[in-house]
Amino acid sequence: MSVQSPTANVPELSALDDQLSNRFIHLDPSGYFIIYIDREAGLICAEHYTNAINEKGLAVDPETGEPFSCNGSLKRTPTAIFKGRTAKELGIKITEETQPCPISCFDHALYLGREFVRAEMALISGKDYIQD
Repeated sequence: MSVQSPTANVPELSALDDQLSNRFIHLDPSGYFIIYIDREAGLICAEHYTNAINEKGLAVDPETGEPFSCNGSLKRTPTAIFKGRTAKELGIKITEETQPCPISCFDHALYLGREFVRAEMALISGKDYIQD
């Protein structure tokens, strides 16, 4: 019996993750997060923003009802900024220490956990982090 190297399937696994990243998911009514790393401070940061969702499932400006643009020109003020040295520390601050918890959907929680780990790996390795 031959044993295959764990890295042999990396392209296949990357393609699977890319496919899963493009699936439809409902927006979390409790809000969304913009995740980034602060290299100088050695921190993973997550800015939380509220969500208003219209009948079509689109995120809209709560004041105007107009859908938000996806071109990056939107300037909003976060409702909270969470920071942690590790993915676990950041996750605990958000899910256990913040009341009410700013996450209301399991798929959103799963996504955030994965992204926090990716951000932690980038912080440790010195590589760039781009939120999926």
